[in-house]
Amino acid sequence: MLLNIFTFAGRLHPLIVHLPIGFLLLAVLFDVLGYTKKYAHLRSAVPLTLLAGFVMAVLACVFGYLLSLGGDYNRITLKHHKVAGIALAVIAGVLYLLTTRRFKAVFTATPVLFSVLLAGLFGLMGYAGHQGGNLTHGNDYLSLAVLTHRERPKPASVAQAMIYEDVVHPILEQKCGQCHRRGKLKGKLSMEDLQHLLKGGKSGPAVVPGKPDESELYKRITLDPAHEKFMPADGKPPLTKKEVEIIHWWIAKAMATAGKQLAQLKDNAAIQPQVAAYLGLGGAAAEEEGAGSIEQHLNPDIPANVDMGAVNSLRSKGLMVRIMLQHPAMLDVTLPAGSGKSIADLKNDLAKVAKNIIWLNLSDNNLTENDLAFLDQLSNLEKLRLEKNPVADGISDHLVTLQHLEAVNLNETKISAVCLARLEKNPAIKRVYTWKTAAAAKANANTETASITN
Repeated sequence: MLLNIFTFAGRLHPLIVHLPIGFLLLAVLFDVLGYTKKYAHLRSAVPLTLLAGFVMAVLACVFGYLLSLGGDYNRITLKHHKVAGIALAVIAGVLYLLTTRRFKAVFTATPVLFSVLLAGLFGLMGYAGHQGGNLTHGNDYLSLAVLTHRERPKPASVAQAMIYEDVVHPILEQKCGQCHRRGKLKGKLSMEDLQHLLKGGKSGPAVVPGKPDESELYKRITLDPAHEKFMPADGKPPLTKKEVEIIHWWIAKAMATAGKQLAQLKDNAAIQPQVAAYLGLGGAAAEEEGAGSIEQHLNPDIPANVDMGAVNSLRSKGLMVRIMLQHPAMLDVTLPAGSGKSIADLKNDLAKVAKNIIWLNLSDNNLTENDLAFLDQLSNLEKLRLEKNPVADGISDHLVTLQHLEAVNLNETKISAVCLARLEKNPAIKRVYTWKTAAAAKANANTETASITN
């Protein structure tokens, strides 16, 4: 408990540290202006601003020390910042003493010497601030490397996109880089390159090729946002659903590789829409939406509130329930692959939030169409993932009445062309994914026959 209080108090450091900066800058400004006749009277305010700057600098040092107890900072940079901050407070205090009568009786600094010392204080303050910036944003946040950095050219097509360099690394850099780079290694983890990801941090390897469920990175970004270990932390924007899917595919299917184009990787058809949408390459693929899709026209039938008791019950049973929007209450529900859970144990809670569920992921859970009869109740469902389940054509009976259903993933299921024909009766459905199904095989065969005939 005491450590939590210290940690909380340490987080006040970024607020307090601006106060000595302001006061000491005023002291320098008043001293410089004091050389002119018009503003000579301002020099009398220098002692007071120096005193205020000294007191605030001491407080900033104390709260900065408490913040450093949380660790995860580069030790060398932290040491430089500490020494500079303490020296700044001490020198500000000494300069204040030079303005007091008692100290003047022992030693009197000439106005020029005093101004030179103030200028030195100003330079030290700049150095301390720079080291603090390194701790917050990384050692390269203000460097020649940043100034000369060139963005990678945008790939001309999805197939030409380098999966790590063009897609995965930019996602991690944007959403995670601020806390996981040189100068600020939260959890002793750097995400600057693939080598550091594989090495990992305090909790082990961030990425385990082929095993997303054992990859700390994937586990953290798919936790409930209310969980203390959810990443990104501290209220930073989370990864979108599209970005999470890309990370999962990269780990599971691309074996966390780098230096390869999407076209060079196997089983890339399922992830192409997400990559196209992320890169903004347009076309039909780009229609696959990520979390930003909640900004679309909202369905008025979605309830304004949600039964949080049912939500918490589902979470306690191992489901991941993400609140996409508060008003109306929109839910993204995922049953982890291979969970072994019975729908019979879940359907009562699912029924209580049925109209709030907008996205549902039940992939790879050995479910049949009989298990999924409850889908009829999800009247506001927009996206559904059922891939790698032994569902057959009967699943169409549960989907054809869902008036808001836009996309269904039926990859690696037992459906045939009969299912697709039935789903065509629902005009709301715009995308059906059928990779490695009898329906896809028949479609390919028809294409080949037409080609030969022509």
